[in-house]
Amino acid sequence: MTKKNIIKRVSLTAALAISASCAIAQDVHFTQFNATPLLLNPAFTGAFDGPLRASAIYRDQWRSVLGQAAYRTIAVSADAPIIPEISGDDYLAGGIQLYNDIAGDGNLSNFSGLLSLAYHKSLGLENDKILTVGLQGGYTSKSIDLSRLYYGDQFKNGGFTGPSNTQLNGSPVRYATVNAGIAFSHRINEKVSYTLGVAGNNLNQPQESINKTKNSDVGLGMRMSAQAGAIIYTGDRLSLRPAVLYQTQSASTEIIVGNEFNYIVGNDPEVKALAPSVFLGGWYRNSDAIMVTAGVQFQGFRVGVAYDYNTSSLNTVSNGNGGFEIALGFVGLNPIRAARSMLYPCSRF
Repeated sequence: MTKKNIIKRVSLTAALAISASCAIAQDVHFTQFNATPLLLNPAFTGAFDGPLRASAIYRDQWRSVLGQAAYRTIAVSADAPIIPEISGDDYLAGGIQLYNDIAGDGNLSNFSGLLSLAYHKSLGLENDKILTVGLQGGYTSKSIDLSRLYYGDQFKNGGFTGPSNTQLNGSPVRYATVNAGIAFSHRINEKVSYTLGVAGNNLNQPQESINKTKNSDVGLGMRMSAQAGAIIYTGDRLSLRPAVLYQTQSASTEIIVGNEFNYIVGNDPEVKALAPSVFLGGWYRNSDAIMVTAGVQFQGFRVGVAYDYNTSSLNTVSNGNGGFEIALGFVGLNPIRAARSMLYPCSRF
């Protein structure tokens, strides 16, 4: 590693460490947040019109500076209706979400598994409105390899020497968490539809810390979020997919706003939900990054990639390089109901 890269890596690590003091115990996030609907809001469990939905996403961040110590996150999920037609078109849906995050030189690992249930209440004479309430419970295990870390009190005479007085707990930290949410979806007509949602994560504020002296004081902050997305057809082929995501946790706030352009290709489609299409989107995360998404959809499959260009104060050492994502999703659509523009038309969530 060259001296320049060492300086950049140390600078970025220091900057991340400083920012971490204002963002203790933060949850993971994705640019393609539609690939992790169960992480956004438990009420999005089963929020689609079909027998099954599955997705997987991989995110790689800061690799240009940190190399093998880059932040890597993978998430997979599956959800489906489990009790249909409870009362009319009402149904109960269930889902599972798994994710693992590995970060930094110490290989800080965060594995979480979540199980969710959501009740979908159909409103309106034409089932064009749906109100959903979701509940989610999960288990998390976090660990770190202390032998790979260096501390400030070890830096002497221009190098890292001697033992550290920092007291850390090398044993894994394990805890349970509880999340809940509510969502509303409305198909105004065959061309316009939208979805709104609010959610609360880590409602029980579980205790977690690798610092031996603070284990009883540090709790995972509640993450409150709000989501809004729409599908607006401007013609038979082109549609706009604007969305907004707001999240706040501890002292940190995140806002993502943007739009995807979706264009149907091939012959004139009889069922738009099943027609092959391409999409291109532009997004902005407040005080952090400009993001681009692109990909294809066909027969219920969605393949997408995303890239973040860093615009925050870390831009100097990262040269603008942020995160890269690749996502794969599948929704087993019901052709008959899909032909009616779908009960759940907002694919952004």
